[in-house]
Parts: sequence; C-alpha cells; structure tokens
Amino acid sequence: MEFILARKAKDIVVLDVGSQSGLCDYFVICSAESTRQVDAIHHETVKLCRKNKISVRSHQYDESSHWMLVDLFDVILHIFFEETRKFYNLEHLWKEAKKVRIPAKLKIK
Repeated sequence: MEFILARKAKDIVVLDVGSQSGLCDYFVICSAESTRQVDAIHHETVKLCRKNKISVRSHQYDESSHWMLVDLFDVILHIFFEETRKFYNLEHLWKEAKKVRIPAKLKIK
C-alpha cells in the first residue's frame, strides 16, 4: 500500500470482494491526476511485486477511459482518472463488499 501512497495516489479504497467474486479477494481502487501518475503507480506496483516475488497476472490500460488495471491474482488494483472513477463507480457497484480500513500510519498527507 505504501508504494501507491508514495506515488501520490488519491482516495484509496480497499474492498473485500472475496465472498462476492470468484476473480479475487480484494479490489484496491485509487485515483490519479494524469497519465504520468497512472504510469508511475503502475510501474512501482509491478517493480515491487517482482522484487517480492509476487506474480502479476496481467496489466491493462484503456486509454479511452483512463483506467489501468493490475491483476495480482488475489488483489486487483484499479487506477483511475478521477472523472473515470466517478463514471464507473466501482465502490457503488460493489457496495455489499466490506471496506478494509487502511491503517493511519500508512496514510501520507
């Protein structure tokens, strides 16, 4: 989580979707302000996963919607432009999922 915060991701939400999805256990959803920031969050995620021997199943970027998805098997990271995040509103679509509290010590302001 720290690596996402270090790249200044905004409005990070972690949803426990394990009981509702056969795809993964958690969604990590965050916002970015530019393509450059999306790339920075993505590259840092992949770099640290490789360093820690965590497999990255796939990563996809939809330029038209400004949405990057990084599939880490048990966790799917969604990096959105703010307006795209509002449009797709995954938090509402998965409203039955429990929100996982992010420890205050991880929050970088």
